[in-house]
Amino acid sequence: MLGYFKDFFSLIFPKLCLSCGQGLTKYENCICILCLHQMPYTNYHLESDNKLLKQFWGRVDINAAAAFLHFKKGSKVQTLMHQLKYHNQPELGIELGRLYGKVLGSVDVYKDADIIVPVPLHKTRLKKRGYNQSEQFALGLSETMDIPVDCNVLIRQLASETQVSKSRFNRYKNMEEVFIAKPIQAYKKILLVDDTITTGATLEACTLALNKAGCTYINIAGIAFTE
Repeated sequence: MLGYFKDFFSLIFPKLCLSCGQGLTKYENCICILCLHQMPYTNYHLESDNKLLKQFWGRVDINAAAAFLHFKKGSKVQTLMHQLKYHNQPELGIELGRLYGKVLGSVDVYKDADIIVPVPLHKTRLKKRGYNQSEQFALGLSETMDIPVDCNVLIRQLASETQVSKSRFNRYKNMEEVFIAKPIQAYKKILLVDDTITTGATLEACTLALNKAGCTYINIAGIAFTE
């Protein structure tokens, strides 16, 4: 009987693909199979010296870095990221995490993490949005990688200005002293995750805070990377 009502409800209020807007089948979640097939996957988990990792060379010591998708303006990936951040779609972050977790869970350097740590939002922005998109992504990764999430390691003590339209230098200046981390003893290997990675300024600031707290082995994973 419950299944009948679910099917009836889906006829009246069909779930739509958050990428293309087409109706989803009961076997699809958030993104249709066709869009998943057409996504621009980076496959950075297969490259030890990929473009994302090179962003951090000479700045902070990152062990490995990967992102699920390439981000380009006007693309389906941009549509997904806007849905996730600005249209109250937390389940999309979880689903993207589940999908990427299936990929990273087969790679030794990522699956050996002790903990997954999402980049935190400041409390004012969290209150406005209602959820942290990076935390949702982390929860999805955790589900398929079987690695716990800890949202209390990093603290965003300042509400930084938006990074959009800022130069590379100004992005770094904007993130100075934004994050602090609690002393770390139990976690030796951290998987630090964010949603969209551009210059890496936010992740660099998080890494420096984690270093000060005693963590020196950090891997990075993001949903999308803007080259």
